[in-house]
Amino acid sequence: MTAPSDDPAVVPTASFVWTSKTGSGALALVAIWDGHCVERVLEAGSSLLVGRAHECDVRIDHKSVSRHHARIYVGERVEVEDLGSSNGTRVGGLPLGRGDRSVIGPGALIGVGIATLVVQGHSGGARAAGASPQRKARLPWPRQGVMAQVCDLIEVLSESELSVLFLGETGVGKQVAALALHETSARREGPFVSVNCAALPEPLIESELFGHERGAFTGADSAKPGLLESASGGSVLLDEIGELPLGTQAKLLTAVESGELRRVGGVQPRRIDVRYISATNRDLVRAVDEGTFRRDLFYRLAGMPIEIPPLRQRQDEMVLLAKSFLAEAAERQRVRVPALSDGAEKKLRSHGFPGNVRELRNVIQRAFALARGGDVEVAHLALGAPVTSASQTSGLKGSVRALERQRIVDALAQTGGNQTAAATLLGIGRRTLIDKMEAFGISGPRKAR
Repeated sequence: MTAPSDDPAVVPTASFVWTSKTGSGALALVAIWDGHCVERVLEAGSSLLVGRAHECDVRIDHKSVSRHHARIYVGERVEVEDLGSSNGTRVGGLPLGRGDRSVIGPGALIGVGIATLVVQGHSGGARAAGASPQRKARLPWPRQGVMAQVCDLIEVLSESELSVLFLGETGVGKQVAALALHETSARREGPFVSVNCAALPEPLIESELFGHERGAFTGADSAKPGLLESASGGSVLLDEIGELPLGTQAKLLTAVESGELRRVGGVQPRRIDVRYISATNRDLVRAVDEGTFRRDLFYRLAGMPIEIPPLRQRQDEMVLLAKSFLAEAAERQRVRVPALSDGAEKKLRSHGFPGNVRELRNVIQRAFALARGGDVEVAHLALGAPVTSASQTSGLKGSVRALERQRIVDALAQTGGNQTAAATLLGIGRRTLIDKMEAFGISGPRKAR
C-alpha cells in the first residue's frame, strides 16, 4: 500500500492493490484519494478525526480537505459529523451541515473534499441508514485470492468519481475490469466509450478525441463530436494511454482538469461530464521519468492505480476460468458442458499463459471444438503443438514466439509495410511493433529504387 507523500515531485508506485486488514465481523474506514489509500479499523467506543492536519487519525493531505474536516464516532452505530469544513461533507451524495451527524454503515460512501471514504466489512445487522446499496462487480474471474481484492476495490470505487488506472500485461482483463467499474457505478445509464489510443492514427488523433468543426481541415465537410464528447454523462476508457503523443497529452490534461474541451478548429469551449478510466501495459512511472509521459497527467489519471496480475500468478483461477469458458461455449451450441480431464487440468496449471486470460479463452474454445462433444483431454488443448514448420524452435516457448513473429510478418504484408497500419491490425502500439520487429529480426520495408 502506498503511503501519502508530502513531496509533489514523487510519483507514487503504480502497482497498488488494496487489501483489507479487517477480519470477519470487523469494520474499517477506507479513505481513497489521488492514488493514496488509508485504512483504519473502527473499534467500538472510539472516534476518528478526519482532516489535513498532522494530528488527524485519518490524514488526507490535500488542499480540498480542511485541517479538521469531519469526525467518525463508533458506538452502537457508526456516525459521521461535519466539523464546519470549507468544502463540506457528503453522505450518499447529500451534504451535511456544520455539526450535523449521519449514521453510516457497510457500503456507505462519504465525500470529504477530493477523497472518498467508505465503510468496509460486516456489522452483522441490516444496512445502516445513509448507506447506499452497492452493485456487485460482474467479472469473469472467480472471486478469490487477489482477484477478490480487485473486485472489492472496484465496488468500493463504484460510486466515487475518482479516476482509475488499470495496469497489467496484455490480456489480463483490464478492459473487462473497466467496463465492470462503469456498470457498477452511478454512471451506468450513461455511455461507455472505449478509445484505443494506440490504434488512433497520429494525424487524426486530436480530431477523434476532441472532435472538429466544419472546415477545420481538408475533408472536414461537417462538424463532428469527438469520442470524449460522446462519452459525456458516462465513462471513457483510454486504453493503451501510454501510447498517446505528448502534444495530445497536454490537450487531454486541460480537458481532465477543466471539464471542457475545444474541437479542432473551434473557438468556444464545450462542457463535458466524463469519468476517466485508463489502462496500459506500460510502466508509466518509468515513462514519466523518461519524459515520454506527462507527470501532471499521470497524477490526474492515476487517482487510483490498480494492477491486475498475470494469469501465471493466479494458478488457483486457471481451472475455474477454463470451466467457465467451456460452459459459455456449450451454452452457445446448446449442448452439455464437457468435463476437463485430470490430465487437462494439470496441463493448464503448468502452462505459463503469456497471453493471459485472452490466451486461455482461445485455448478452451479450440479444445471445445476439437473435443466434438466429448470431454476435454490433454491433446485437445494443443498447448505444445507446433504452429509453424519443423525448422522453427522446438518447444512451447519457440512455438509461441514463432506464431507471434508470423503474425507480425503477415500484418506487414497485408498493409504493404505500413507500420502504423500493421500495429493497428495487431491491436498494439506502433512503438511496441517496432520493438518486436527488432527482437524478431524483422526488417522494415525497403524503399523502391
